[in-house]
Amino acid sequence: MNKTITKLADGRELIYYDARPGTVRTAVDSRALEPVASLSEVRRDPVTGDWVTVAAHRQGRTYHPPADQCPLCPSRGGRTSEVPDADYEVVVFENRFPSLGADAPGGQAEDPLHTAAAGTGRCEVVCFTPDHEASFADLTPERAALVLDAWTDRTAELSALPDVRQVYCFENRGAEIGVTLAHSHGQIYALPFVTPRTARMAGQAAEYRASTGRNLFEDLLAAELDQHAQAVAAGDLDHDRVVLAGEHWTAFVPFAARWPYEVHLYPNRRVPDLTALTEAERAEFPGLYLDLLGRFDRLFVDPGQTVQASPTPYIAAWHQAPSGDDRPGLDELALHLELFTVRRTAGKLKYLAGVESGMDAFVNDVSPEAAARRLREVAR
Repeated sequence: MNKTITKLADGRELIYYDARPGTVRTAVDSRALEPVASLSEVRRDPVTGDWVTVAAHRQGRTYHPPADQCPLCPSRGGRTSEVPDADYEVVVFENRFPSLGADAPGGQAEDPLHTAAAGTGRCEVVCFTPDHEASFADLTPERAALVLDAWTDRTAELSALPDVRQVYCFENRGAEIGVTLAHSHGQIYALPFVTPRTARMAGQAAEYRASTGRNLFEDLLAAELDQHAQAVAAGDLDHDRVVLAGEHWTAFVPFAARWPYEVHLYPNRRVPDLTALTEAERAEFPGLYLDLLGRFDRLFVDPGQTVQASPTPYIAAWHQAPSGDDRPGLDELALHLELFTVRRTAGKLKYLAGVESGMDAFVNDVSPEAAARRLREVAR
């Protein structure tokens, strides 16, 4: 991998990742841009203990621009964008409208009910391809491997920043998810706190270790693989939740899936984050992940069709262990990717209504076993 670090006109960092060693990137951002200023603050909810980010300055961010004004396409034909070069493979840059920033103003702890702190951190955009019409599923395995290299490199770099507690790599795909830029891209958040979901996972893992003496995630994966082996031996896959099983990775629908179609992809060896993967594990990942994304795009294709009317909206979320915290269970966490869609049928979305949004209690419209069966059916 070749890595080229440069600056945009307003001082934000931009990094080109190229598969070929020695690739030269010299394009200069010629735009007249004002420096980016983050006004973010994080406030602690005294009722739940969760941190909430307040970033009111983001109301003016770019919203559904036409394709010929896409800020994520390369700068070509006299039109300048966020990427100065006329072409690229994978590129990462600091978000122009960040939820968190290095220069965020300091908050203060007024009293136990009103605790605030600076919204310190970093938000980055990851462009997977210069092709405005392509999606991640259209990438070659080689390009997907380069994206994995970029995620890994950014995890290592951002984890080392002062005050960063957790690095979160993710992709939102589809207007139904809330995506405001159609060009295929993901994001990376370097957060100054441990996210609520990660904290709950750590708490569960700590309880499981205390009661069984074993690791929750290792046992979870082992149970799914054992059930899968029994189902294959018996020729009865009705209750099998494994979708894909490679030598180094396993993808399965969780027993208590929250979303209609939700798949968790785990390395078979428990590691805390992307930086701990072996070369063999990294080599197998692109093929399996592209396979999963292809299956998601075929989930809602009606008989007689070859493609669906609109691509399946999804969120792909990497869960990595935080660092530098002594709360119980954090060292028990396991790297994994959670992929899910808000679509429950071809023409219907899964809305988070009263019970989900109001009480954080999910009701799933599709049984996990049926979802796994459907995802196996739509293999290419």
